[in-house]
Amino acid sequence: MLRCRDGSLYTGITNDLPRRLLRHRAGRASAYTRARLPVRLVYRESQADRPAALRREAALRRLSRAAKLALVRRAR
Repeated sequence: MLRCRDGSLYTGITNDLPRRLLRHRAGRASAYTRARLPVRLVYRESQADRPAALRREAALRRLSRAAKLALVRRAR
């Protein structure tokens, strides 16, 4: 999960986090984050495989903003 300049949270999946972060920070990974640079990694999880990662991403996106922020605070 990334925190954008405007305070919004972006959730996505990748199998190469360092590369994906570089692409986000360069404005080449997502139109959403490109318009809200800079971004900072605030939460991450590992999953066993891509289907599990997609399911978890969907679950995280359904969370309220307050629940996402609580998750980020617990991860610190």
